[in-house]
Amino acid sequence: MSDVVRIYIGPDDPDSRYHGMCCKVTEVLVDNLDSQTGRPLDAYSYTLQAAESGDELPISFRHQDLVPEK
Repeated sequence: MSDVVRIYIGPDDPDSRYHGMCCKVTEVLVDNLDSQTGRPLDAYSYTLQAAESGDELPISFRHQDLVPEK
């Protein structure tokens, strides 16, 4: 997988230290959150690798927290 994304989460989010970080998507995870929310994209979360350091982030992020990098 080679998609590059930037993390966009609010300042009140417990993981706000990752806001603005550029990352490479390493894995796409699928669950059933979409059946609970009614929003199809809620089923996806992503394992990310920091673009600068190459380290895998310790948490995954939902689709709505990510913006594609050009």
